[in-house]
Amino acid sequence: MIKDITIGQYFPGLSPVHRMDPRMKLILTTAYIVLLFVANNVFSLLVGVVFLLIVYPISGISWKMVLKSVKPILPIIAFTAILNMFFIGGNVIWQWWVFKITDRGVLTAVLMCIRIVCLIAGTSLMTYTTSPIALTDAIERLFSPLKKIRMPVHEVAMMMTIALRFIPTLIEETDKIMSAQKARGADMESGNIIQRVKALVPILIPLFVSAFRRADELALAMECRCYHGGEGRTRMRQLHMGRLDIYSALFVGACLTLTILANIYAPGLSLR
Repeated sequence: MIKDITIGQYFPGLSPVHRMDPRMKLILTTAYIVLLFVANNVFSLLVGVVFLLIVYPISGISWKMVLKSVKPILPIIAFTAILNMFFIGGNVIWQWWVFKITDRGVLTAVLMCIRIVCLIAGTSLMTYTTSPIALTDAIERLFSPLKKIRMPVHEVAMMMTIALRFIPTLIEETDKIMSAQKARGADMESGNIIQRVKALVPILIPLFVSAFRRADELALAMECRCYHGGEGRTRMRQLHMGRLDIYSALFVGACLTLTILANIYAPGLSLR
């Protein structure tokens, strides 16, 4: 399960999605999230699914990566589905004691699961196709107007990107610590919940020590390279928006428009 977590990973490539301006990718990812939350029926949510079916093949990212990004949150998806099935009214199709499942509850559970999967897959696509450096520059440029109110935009962008970048590193470190503890005879898969939680203590302590050590080494390396924040800093790669970014914005805008139209003209299949 630990090895399947792909959050924060970057896969280099030459696809059109990789070549897009990172600022536009941030804006369009936000627009896609809005699209998923605006969608309130079957047809409008289908627009978000079709969007992923079109964009992922263009990006060159394998569908295996999508499955890996979704696998760690399967318990959350299952819990959400169960809550929707048992607590949403409608025509009862199964009942036992105080528990009952309705047709509307099943439909809502399925659509909510699709929404969560699309949300994870859509946001993961940005990190899959955008390097940490480009993502830092994009965040800093987008939030640069906040400098007028003395907000440390560069430092905030740097912290966010470093945190995102070190997720795969910490995951790899966790896997190594777990393998080392298992080799020493630690049992983490048997027993009740309390025993399993106690078994995590020999993992968490070395993990925290390793994380603080890496943070100290990173801070020392930045100081040795005379890093003093964003003041007077130049960039090797200048950000420029081109035709590809404009076409992508028009495509996402069309998808958002279709979602709104589906909400208006297909209210009979509403999730609310």
